[in-house]
Amino acid sequence: MLDRMVYLILAAFVALTAATLVLTPTFSQAQEQGSLSDTFSGDELVDTGHQFFGSVAQGLASLVERAVSQFGLPNAYILGEEAGGAIFAGARYGEGTMYTRNQGEHSLFWQGPTVGLDFGGDGSKVMMLVYNLNSVSDVYGRYPGVDGSAYVIGGLGMTVIKYGDVVMVPIRSGVGARLGVNVGYLKFTQEPTWNPF
Repeated sequence: MLDRMVYLILAAFVALTAATLVLTPTFSQAQEQGSLSDTFSGDELVDTGHQFFGSVAQGLASLVERAVSQFGLPNAYILGEEAGGAIFAGARYGEGTMYTRNQGEHSLFWQGPTVGLDFGGDGSKVMMLVYNLNSVSDVYGRYPGVDGSAYVIGGLGMTVIKYGDVVMVPIRSGVGARLGVNVGYLKFTQEPTWNPF
């Protein structure tokens, strides 16, 4: 009985040592690559947004402040451009670059259908604040949401969309004429596609 107990303790020790040796390189590699938990401050986001949006960015600080007070500091953000149009049903297409603190920059594309009381077309510069991103691949998916738009030759608006644990806050400067409210989703992909679904 005592021999068996010593054998079990020895086997557990060997298994624990082997697991430590196997997991140590992974932990070191994660430290080298950095963590997506590193966030961007509100001041950094406002400065970046002012450079990106230019003169249209007058209300940007209050929108970023509202997003930060509701969701905290984002651990990634996206800068890009998008265009869309609708007559009851429509579509939106965009492309941009996602910036992370320690995982670098990543090109991505988004597209999605819309349905609702929505008319017109618009083009936008978009800054999306990204929250709860554990890995770069977590950004790819379908983010449903409700989008109320009232773009008349300019303006700045904010919406919130969510996929799993990842929350995105798109801030758009609209150019064009699009009035209404629509329901739809944005699908983020690594490659461009004309299929909004």
